[in-house]
Amino acid sequence: MGSIKIFHCFFEQSGTFKNEFRKLGYEAYDYDILNEFGETDFVIDLFNEIKNAYKNKPSIFDKITNEDTILAFYPCTRFEDQIQMGFRGTMHQMKNWSIEQKLEYDLKLHRELSELYENITKLAIVCVRKQIPLIIENPYSTTHYLVKYWAIPYSILDINRTTRGDYYKKPTQYWFINCKPKNNMILEAYSAENAKSIEYIHNKTERSMISKEYANRFIREFII
Repeated sequence: MGSIKIFHCFFEQSGTFKNEFRKLGYEAYDYDILNEFGETDFVIDLFNEIKNAYKNKPSIFDKITNEDTILAFYPCTRFEDQIQMGFRGTMHQMKNWSIEQKLEYDLKLHRELSELYENITKLAIVCVRKQIPLIIENPYSTTHYLVKYWAIPYSILDINRTTRGDYYKKPTQYWFINCKPKNNMILEAYSAENAKSIEYIHNKTERSMISKEYANRFIREFII
């Protein structure tokens, strides 16, 4: 296991990775403000913890050492392509909105985007200061907000997640901060028979689900 002691999995859907770390013999915990599946180890407001740590106030980061690793499935709802249609007022449900309604919605979206951007950047800064290895996951596209407006380029781009056993093709990017991907050779092939088309999945939780097969493969290929 090298020098890594504990894996700390942040935000929604991190429980899948936590469980696979444990199956592989590692100590791992997940943290989120929600507990949809009844198995979140620490129900906690991570945004507040990030803000406190950034200001050098007491936070959950005080219990994480630079021998541990944080794996953050950071909320992407305001970074993805679809949000641009909201800013332009061209979403189907907005066709009968007035100009004032659309502009008020622009202000709301921008506030939410700004807060998410500040918090992910503060998360990275906190880990840089404390020298904590940090891996961040988010969807990928050429117009993704972090692709265009962040100082850190992604470390891994997974164009088709079904080749590693996931439900969706869904291009995904990963940032490795204070650490590097392992790039281990995994001689396994996965069938795409169980793959789903994300265009027809409207439930937010279901859209963000990650299969245990994908989590296990990704951990072994890039993290341990």
